[in-house]
Amino acid sequence: MILISACLAGRNCRYDSGTHGTDYLKIMEKYVLMPVCPEQLGNLSTPRQPAEILGGTGLDVIKGNAKVMTEEGGDVTRNFIQGAAEVLDIALKNYVQCAVFKERSPSCGCRYLYDGTFSGKLIRGGGVTTALLKQNQIPVFSEEDLTAACLIKRILKP
Repeated sequence: MILISACLAGRNCRYDSGTHGTDYLKIMEKYVLMPVCPEQLGNLSTPRQPAEILGGTGLDVIKGNAKVMTEEGGDVTRNFIQGAAEVLDIALKNYVQCAVFKERSPSCGCRYLYDGTFSGKLIRGGGVTTALLKQNQIPVFSEEDLTAACLIKRILKP
């Protein structure tokens, strides 16, 4: 079983109610990919205010050294931690091999995140859910690194 960011699987769950429907939809016709949205699992609505990690990365949030804040100044750290814990629970119960997540998301980002200033500036680091999965030895890939075709070739093996 492979987890995939629900927005990559065509679900309208982004903060702006959008989706990133991609080639992964075609893969889902043949293979079992489990769509998850940590932010919705953390009881955040769709649509919702944009959020960014302030003061670090997802790992820093888990350690209590950074917060996830909305553009209007709301603290949604607990929601992001709860959503990450829900995704981890799903992953462990379903013997997940790996996850393919949406880059730059404060939940799912793998290599880069927005810096917390809502200016569009990127920093190196992963999101809250990515950090928690990696802490539990579950590999997480960015959709920018592991394209749909590469996923089939390297992991699903048709």
